[in-house]
This record gives sequence, structure tokens and C-alpha cells, in this order.
Amino acid sequence: MISEISVEELDGVLAEGVVLIDVRMPDEYEEQRVPGAVLIPLPELPERFVEIPTGGVIHLICRSGARSMKACEFLSAKGYETLNVIGGTTAWAESGRPTESGSL
Repeated sequence: MISEISVEELDGVLAEGVVLIDVRMPDEYEEQRVPGAVLIPLPELPERFVEIPTGGVIHLICRSGARSMKACEFLSAKGYETLNVIGGTTAWAESGRPTESGSL
């Protein structure tokens, strides 16, 4: 069973420096993202998961929560502790929280 976190809860822990991985495609990430989110597109995750730090909870986000749930399942099978962000970037933006855009 994959654990989940609301955007309200995520907002409360972002300042603590939690790891937030955005698994959407680069064009989606550049259009709008949660500040501090690191892009690792879902199709690249099998090759790039070694870039993700171990030893802490990994928060995963996508547009609505479906792709990030798949990422959570993949990483959990690799031994990571994961949390899926309910509603994804859409819920974050609709809640009126700040977003970033553009390429990094």
C-alpha cells in the first residue's frame, strides 16, 4: 500500500527540505511546477532512480497523482520510502499555492 500526502501537508514540510520528485514530462514541468520539485520524468525513472537520495521519505508528484503513484510503486520496490501527492500539481495550483515555470 502506497502512502499519500495532501498538498496542505506537503506545503507544511517543503520548508524542511524534503525531496520532491516531479515525474511529468519536461514540457509539463516547464509550464508549471511546485517550487523545489526536481524533474525525473516517469519514463526515465528506471535509469535515473539512483540519483534520488536514500535514507528519507521521497515525495512524488505529477499532474493529478496517477503517474506519481506508479513512480511510488517502482521506488518502493527498490527500497525507498515514498509518499504520493494527492491531486498532484493541479491540486497544488488550484489551492492557490505558489508555482514556478520556465526551464531551470
